[in-house]
Amino acid sequence: MKPGRFAYHAPRELDEALALLKEYGDEAKVLAGGQSLMPILNFRLTQIEHLIDINRLGGGLDEPRVEADTITIPALVRQRQVERSAAMARALPILTDALRVVAHPQIRNRGTICGSLAHADPAAELPSVMAALDARFTIVSADGVRTLDAAEFFVFHLTTALDAEEMLLEVTIDRPPEGTYSAFHEFATRHGDFALAGVAVTCALDDAGVVTGCRVAAAGIAPTPQRLSAVEGLATGNRLDEALLAEIDAAARAEADPTSDIHASAAYRGRLTGVLVKRALADVRTQQEAAHA
Repeated sequence: MKPGRFAYHAPRELDEALALLKEYGDEAKVLAGGQSLMPILNFRLTQIEHLIDINRLGGGLDEPRVEADTITIPALVRQRQVERSAAMARALPILTDALRVVAHPQIRNRGTICGSLAHADPAAELPSVMAALDARFTIVSADGVRTLDAAEFFVFHLTTALDAEEMLLEVTIDRPPEGTYSAFHEFATRHGDFALAGVAVTCALDDAGVVTGCRVAAAGIAPTPQRLSAVEGLATGNRLDEALLAEIDAAARAEADPTSDIHASAAYRGRLTGVLVKRALADVRTQQEAAHA
């Protein structure tokens, strides 16, 4: 199928793009990578009057900024660009690990980090990673700028806090402090498919292997990335030994509340979440042990 008719706009300045969004509001969509938007338009799952292509915008929106304290990923940074960046792999290895299992290389060549986040598919990898990293989302409109955290940004399935006149300008992550380890695990029936469940974990451990801070976010089991607070509480203040990992597995299964669909039952997704959390935390333990060997 082909999309319905729409007016095409290709602004060259951010202010111009924001003026178009203010003028057309709900009648418009922003095009960055288009790997989610274009299939939706082609199948006529939605129809628009105006398409605002931001790919010609300047201002460094196509380059990540790796700085002393923060990493910032602007709106036009491609997924493959981050995946292949040695600097990003050193700064945020969990993001590199997650990107390697996003769809296929052809998709990642065009798809943008911010585009995936704005699409907000709860089964996608990047929303859960940003929840685990405690990322900040910078949102702009012709009327100003505001910043939200992940819990505020992701509202429901395919729904964010973005208003019709706004766009996601960039996402910013604080550099994890020394002694922080991370892991991303997911399971999909075929490579490149959306995962049945996924888990993003960041943990700070002291020299003795005791967890001093932990964030665990699951994908594919709720309308938004789901923080597993019971798991975080169990891990914090303890060593990640086999007994604790078994307890955490059970806690993750109990805390997950997925729904059934044609791909998997709710019970299966719950069990899978527990297994993935256990594996991710075992990886964190292995990384800490290797660092202190």
